[in-house]
Amino acid sequence: MKEQLTKVTVPTLGGIGWVFARYANLTLGGGSATTAVLHHELLQKRQWLNDDRFTLCYALGRLTPGTNLLAFCTGVGWLLHGLSGAIVALLASSIPCAVIVTALTALFSHWQENAFAQAAGHGAVAAAVAITVKTCWTIAKPHYKGGARVRVALIGATAFPLHVVGGISALQVLLLAAAMGVFLHAGESA
Repeated sequence: MKEQLTKVTVPTLGGIGWVFARYANLTLGGGSATTAVLHHELLQKRQWLNDDRFTLCYALGRLTPGTNLLAFCTGVGWLLHGLSGAIVALLASSIPCAVIVTALTALFSHWQENAFAQAAGHGAVAAAVAITVKTCWTIAKPHYKGGARVRVALIGATAFPLHVVGGISALQVLLLAAAMGVFLHAGESA
């Protein structure tokens, strides 16, 4: 199924490849930062997806084993251009960064005892946490409105201690949250 577009035509495979090669490989801060950048690029700038489709791909990507970002990119590619879009998005978002990571790993093996390199790593970790928090808000914000605010806050407030304190796996928390979302939505509709 291809995305319902309001302002532009279906993106070309080249366009999909360019977006994912550029933003999935050259965004610093990890998968969360990449997701936030892709949210801006796909929804606000290019209007290739709406919030519901983006959130669906994000949630399904989080439920899949392995690298969640690649699953997310593949899902978006599928929505934009079917199987060929999924393949292009997957390859464009994975091959360039694999080459970059291989080169950086080789450099890090030479710099790992350097105090400046270690200090830079600690600074990057702090920034990555801030970027992750921002990404969470970017994804939750469109759903945190009207009567859904209580539901979103309740699910978030429940999921965090279940995973962090209770040690329940992320997959189990996501499935429980999905069931809780359906239950709370049914209660609001009644």
